[in-house]
Amino acid sequence: MGNRPVTSTDGASLSRRRFTLGVAGATLSGLAGCLVRGYESELSGEIRVDGSNTVLPHSAVVSEEFQWRNNQVIIPVQGSGTGAGFQRFCTGETQVQNASRQIVEDEEAICSANDVSYVELETALDGIALLIHPDNDWCDELTLEELEAIWEPGSTVETWRDVRPDDPDWPDEEIDLYGRDAASGTFDFFTEAIMGTVGAIRSDYSASADTNVIVRGVRGSEHALGFGGAGYYQENQDDLELVAIQSDQEPEEFYKPVEENIEQELYSPLTRPLYTYFRMEALEREVVRAFAEFYFEEIDDEAREADGVGSEQLAWSQWAARRANFYGLSDERLAENHDRLREALEEVDA
Repeated sequence: MGNRPVTSTDGASLSRRRFTLGVAGATLSGLAGCLVRGYESELSGEIRVDGSNTVLPHSAVVSEEFQWRNNQVIIPVQGSGTGAGFQRFCTGETQVQNASRQIVEDEEAICSANDVSYVELETALDGIALLIHPDNDWCDELTLEELEAIWEPGSTVETWRDVRPDDPDWPDEEIDLYGRDAASGTFDFFTEAIMGTVGAIRSDYSASADTNVIVRGVRGSEHALGFGGAGYYQENQDDLELVAIQSDQEPEEFYKPVEENIEQELYSPLTRPLYTYFRMEALEREVVRAFAEFYFEEIDDEAREADGVGSEQLAWSQWAARRANFYGLSDERLAENHDRLREALEEVDA
């Protein structure tokens, strides 16, 4: 996510134990140079990571923890975007690719042309939130039909009253609309989930590549409505409110994108997985193999004590997701993806 600060949910800096990491801009290529302490191990070498700006904070937390335990390993993490990252990954420039969506046909063709094979892993969950101003006291929830009416191409919805004409509490004031632009995986996911077609959306909204711009727009207008990653609400709770969205699994129920609802996947259809791809050739290197496995290993006592996790059993990918204002995979989903990694490693060893 554009320029999103990587903080824990209580607002503390990312690492109380080592150093403060701020995600300012789309690159963390200087990350490795900050690790001046840590534990020695037999592992060494560089692992190049690029891809989604959305997924970057999660990858940065996992990379930090791995480097702390293996201080001869260097992992520069960049966030040039899902599409731009796949261009590098599919030509063999990087070993690891973060993505806010699955690889698409054109990117698969580039990988194939360059003999690049890979394993796709889900490593975290995210929710697409509908954000409103705190002074908006009329819009507590929206149906999927209402969401589509607001955002669909050629929409005739101009005011809040247009959404619910029979409700006198909904003001006859124009809706100020904010959302991600067409280069974003968040845009692709939202348009497909709500309109049924990737890229189908009205043209007269304020589109941005940076969710912070959306946040500023919504908090500046009582009549605004925007969509973006749910983690931004955690960072701006005094300035934003969440809209509960009708479930496509339980049509009578409405859910907000909060931790419990996303991790239990009740917030549907706007809960999505976030992906990490590893090149199969890169997995032949011991250091890359260990880094991939690290996502699924249980956190240690140091992390438990620092973050007050208690007895909850968490893998590093689940722990990092919460630290970066994302959401952890369910244990079942985590196990499925760990099995997928194991199968890939067995293929590499064959």
